[in-house]
Amino acid sequence: MTTVLPLSVAALVARSSDPEFAAWRRNIVRLGGCTNPIHLVGAATVYDTTSGAALLSYGSDANGGRLLVACGNRRAAVCPACSALYRADTYQLVRAGLVGGKSVPEAVSNYPRVFATLTAPGFGPVHTRSERDGRAAACRPRRAGELCPHGTSAGCRERHSADDLRLGEPLCARCYDYAGAVLWHAFAGRLWHRFGLELRREVARRVGLSRTDFGELARLSYAKVAEYQRRGLVHFHAVIRLDGPDGPDSEPPDWATVALLVDSVRGAIGRVQLIAPGTGVIGLRALCFGAQVDARPVVSHRGDAGERPTSPGAVAGYIAKYATKGAESAGAVDGRIHSARDMVLLPVRAHVLCMIATSWWLGGLPEFEALGLRRWAHMLGYGGHFSTKSRRYSTTLTALRQARTDHRAEQQRAALGLVDVPAVTVGRWRYAGRGYSPDAALLAASVREGGASHGS
Repeated sequence: MTTVLPLSVAALVARSSDPEFAAWRRNIVRLGGCTNPIHLVGAATVYDTTSGAALLSYGSDANGGRLLVACGNRRAAVCPACSALYRADTYQLVRAGLVGGKSVPEAVSNYPRVFATLTAPGFGPVHTRSERDGRAAACRPRRAGELCPHGTSAGCRERHSADDLRLGEPLCARCYDYAGAVLWHAFAGRLWHRFGLELRREVARRVGLSRTDFGELARLSYAKVAEYQRRGLVHFHAVIRLDGPDGPDSEPPDWATVALLVDSVRGAIGRVQLIAPGTGVIGLRALCFGAQVDARPVVSHRGDAGERPTSPGAVAGYIAKYATKGAESAGAVDGRIHSARDMVLLPVRAHVLCMIATSWWLGGLPEFEALGLRRWAHMLGYGGHFSTKSRRYSTTLTALRQARTDHRAEQQRAALGLVDVPAVTVGRWRYAGRGYSPDAALLAASVREGGASHGS
């Protein structure tokens, strides 16, 4: 009986007899399972900065002709390996702003800190799931025979399971304000900016200070992440901290309390509003945050099971998890849409398709051209950053990555016996493509699988 091996397995078996197999394998394994690496061609030389002598030279020729570099994509749906690293860095960044470390003083653990969630408003009733006393409650109970203006039932008495495909879908698609939902996405980043301004004003007002005097006594810092809900709209999770005037290096004034910050978050939300453009085309759209606002103190203990996270580690983990997700969590697609014809075969549910189509339609109108809605149609109109922070909140992702690069360089220098030698690396590299050959993809998948097994 003859066994036919898959092409990838056969190619890997054949590659194993190559004299350069070990170098080729190392080039892939060190990427940690990256799914779509970048190919570089070039060379680099390590010089002694004192004498100018060349200590070591290396190039892509020693790595099968290409030096592979991890793609660095943050999204778990695109590259699980790189997103795991991004998630770990985000965790360290957020946690440092809560308990100190990474150049942030430990005193921040005593500053007022709040974990807040700001939601999108409703643009029409959708199927939802809630529980009461551990049992699923009726979706949207209404009187029998109550109909919407289009003749569709105004309620739903079903008790949806967690995997019900109707969750997040409008009860009546014609009643749902898709234009308003897309425009809310387009302006969500600006709404957050307005919220930051209003929050400063609210804190100042509650303690009897002008905005100028507040800036001389205190500063608000934050780290936030956007999360897509099942209904296709983002909401923001944010850590908000009240510092002294110089940020985390200065203690906040005595009047700065957690209760003040919690009440100010809730009070500021109601005054955040923007008027969307295109009133003559789609009517007036006053954009604001939803009425459901959650703001609670960040505390040292973990809290009861089932509660929203409140400890520094749990909050940092919660934010880091959503920093690696995108619109695919709402059932959207990964790549950009280049023409209206692309929408015909999109593997998405009806509600998401309506969001995409509305983004495309509005994006083609002169009144909305500046919003770039067609560019962000695959994101349902949301073109903002998923993970952001204020300048003084804590360290930066760049600093964390540089620290990791420096650590690896030190390890390499130690392995080469160059620890006490002042050296600098000078290189020249150019882009030469990306991706894997079938045998390389098989090896990378095994590395990825091994890392997942180790992590579990």
